[in-house]
Amino acid sequence: MPRAAHGICEDYRAAAGIDLIHDRADIAAGNKLVVPTMVLWGGDGVVHKCFKPLEEWQEICTDVIGEALPCDHYIAEEAPEVLLKKVIPFLNQDKK
Repeated sequence: MPRAAHGICEDYRAAAGIDLIHDRADIAAGNKLVVPTMVLWGGDGVVHKCFKPLEEWQEICTDVIGEALPCDHYIAEEAPEVLLKKVIPFLNQDKK
């Protein structure tokens, strides 16, 4: 995928630009995500040490669950089995 790196860079660029503008406007307007949301982060990583991710997401979501997983920053590479154990049931919850 020769354009994958370009796409990843564009996603990061948007996050620091137009996405941030839109996010701030939504927060100011009191808008929240209303879709079921799962937030996962590495329990040994900087995010877990410096922030309270679930509490942060609860401020902008009406239906959010999540937890720290036993890994650092790269969850899919460091704890793939645990990740799949959490994500697959979450993604299949409406298919029952």
